[in-house]
Amino acid sequence: MTAATDVVVVGAGLAGLAAASRLVDAGAEVVVLEARDRVGGRTLTLPAADGTPIDHGGQWIGPTQDRIAALAERLGVTTYPSYERGLNTEFRDGQAHRFDGQLPDDDPVSAVAMGQAIRELDAMAARVPLEAPWTAEEALAWDSQTVETWLQARVGSERARNWLREAIRSTLAAEARDLSLLHTLFVIRSAGGIAPLLATAGGAQERRFHQGAQAISIRLAESLDGRVVLGAPAQLVSHGEAGVVVEAEGRTVTAGRAILAVPPAIAGRIGYRPALPGWRSQLTQRVPMGSVIKVHAIYEEPFWREEGLSGFVVSDRGPVTIVYDNSPEDGSPGVLVGFIEGEQARSWARRNRADRRAGVLACLADYFGERAGR
Repeated sequence: MTAATDVVVVGAGLAGLAAASRLVDAGAEVVVLEARDRVGGRTLTLPAADGTPIDHGGQWIGPTQDRIAALAERLGVTTYPSYERGLNTEFRDGQAHRFDGQLPDDDPVSAVAMGQAIRELDAMAARVPLEAPWTAEEALAWDSQTVETWLQARVGSERARNWLREAIRSTLAAEARDLSLLHTLFVIRSAGGIAPLLATAGGAQERRFHQGAQAISIRLAESLDGRVVLGAPAQLVSHGEAGVVVEAEGRTVTAGRAILAVPPAIAGRIGYRPALPGWRSQLTQRVPMGSVIKVHAIYEEPFWREEGLSGFVVSDRGPVTIVYDNSPEDGSPGVLVGFIEGEQARSWARRNRADRRAGVLACLADYFGERAGR
């Protein structure tokens, strides 16, 4: 295949498809090259045995996420509120402790330390410009330390530190010791605070898509009317004053401009002629992906609701350290979604499927009782 167009977009995830759609609306001709045999990038919706759509990638939408909300509405992809009624669970020291509200309050010392740390992080995050976080007055100092070094220096309670580590891990799929404090403050600012990052109502987990999150990308691709080419991993981008040429496994697309809508780590694996500047190559080497395994357990009904539980769990042990009720809107079937993240994800990814399944079910049995471990 050889094609000529105005703009070639590499990557048919949400970013690439949205960019292509806006260009087409503006009158430009576009070709989208996607390495996989599907669109959607980090969103993937597959049916369970009974047809229930299960999101294996990104799935939630909440306040501050105005652009994806507007896009979904334009495409007719509807949402419903995530389930949150009932008591939450903290699993620590081998025991499940139930609590009401966003944070446990059975230990006043830890509760005070946690609240103080959250207020301090939120206050620092408020000083980070969203469009240019590196221009914050304290950017150099914050980027010169990790979240873990900040926790060790500023938070006296180990239980509070563990809670905050899990909040960060569940948000960025990385350990606090691996994350720049500046980058983390930028994420906190983007969400409107730490609490919204973990919250359901009023937070990042507020709503879900009836048709599954991947439906947005699927409908965007359909609207592009044949401009998306699947199974075409970009291998070489030649660029100069005359434009760009993208070579992708036997396909060649020439264009005036190119948009690379892929993560930096993936962009760094593509060849460039001439080579990109050294600073740009170093960037792609220093922005790693997070590590996360997402798991679903499906039951005939959400039995935990009968016991007055919301389905939300935060745990000090793994492999599954955070859980949400992920049942469809009508509550049938019952679905729990759990996350194995950071170092746990890297460790459990090396184990076989049977071991991972057993480890996940053992965690759910600890959190919800024997019915969850079947």
